[in-house]
Amino acid sequence: MVIMKNTNGNFQRILVTGGAGFIGSHFIRLLLNERPSSEVINLDLLTYAGNLENLKDAESNPKYKFIKGDIGNRELTTQILSEVDAVVNFAAESHVDRSILGPEAFIQTNIVGTQRLLDVSKQNKVKRFLQVSTDEVYGSLGAEGAFTEDTPLAPNSPYSASKAAADLLCRAYHHTFALDVVITRCSNNYGPNQFPEKLIPLMISNARSDKPLPVYGDGLNVRDWIHVEDHCRGILAVLENGQSGEVYNIGSNNEWPNIQIVKKILNELKKPESLIKFVADRPGHDRRYAINSSKMKNQLNWEPKIDFSEGLHKTIDWYLKNDAWLRRVTSGEYLKYYETQYSNR
Repeated sequence: MVIMKNTNGNFQRILVTGGAGFIGSHFIRLLLNERPSSEVINLDLLTYAGNLENLKDAESNPKYKFIKGDIGNRELTTQILSEVDAVVNFAAESHVDRSILGPEAFIQTNIVGTQRLLDVSKQNKVKRFLQVSTDEVYGSLGAEGAFTEDTPLAPNSPYSASKAAADLLCRAYHHTFALDVVITRCSNNYGPNQFPEKLIPLMISNARSDKPLPVYGDGLNVRDWIHVEDHCRGILAVLENGQSGEVYNIGSNNEWPNIQIVKKILNELKKPESLIKFVADRPGHDRRYAINSSKMKNQLNWEPKIDFSEGLHKTIDWYLKNDAWLRRVTSGEYLKYYETQYSNR
């Protein structure tokens, strides 16, 4: 693989794709707050999980610009990337359950869209391309150990397979075309503004309304949870100082079985555990993920700062105080999806 030096500096103009989503919007806010000299362009197609309300506080910032569009649109991305220093690619279909119901959209956005974005980045000589990936590309762990950057890729869902394919395309563009590419792979995120199809906001939303809390299988699937703000600080560290061609795992060493997360939420909301409803497990459900992020700590001096109990408490409090936001995003298409996903389990 071609190895280049790290960039070791800021970028003047940064394209963030998928910036209206949960993690992307937090990353844009971080950039605007901590890199005020940089201009940020947010390219987002505004599919079901993209929400410009997530960046309402940024709309008046002269350093921020939103463009509605698809990363697969070569004409549009060619125009944008002609004036951009760096690309941070969040744009993706990202929910495993949806990938099981309909894999094709994941192939189109996560693989074809990423390849086209890489190609246009190469043509425009973009200084750095950061691919935001997931620990799910590694597959499922046994009871011991943790994923490292050298763990073989073994994706088990259409979603994780599409992300693994995108990662390999990034590697290929670095090796073949000398495009400066870095890849981050993160564990499960939580925090404000997360679309309520994911575990924590779904459980908060249902519990506060005394609705059943659907838990897959026996509830003992284990995930490593990290606050979205810690994740975004990690992405920024890799963007500015990561070694070209390298992969960086971002995790919090904070493993929890799903059922314990659900019970913590119920306890916080003072709701009974009788609301828990065990439902049929989803196909191919990975049993355990855990991240070894020592490379981030040793090479980039990054480590998570937000304590999980405190972060979860503040996250629950945010959803309680933003009832109008929650009601808006759980209408229409989301309700149809929810009915399809859980009604017959």
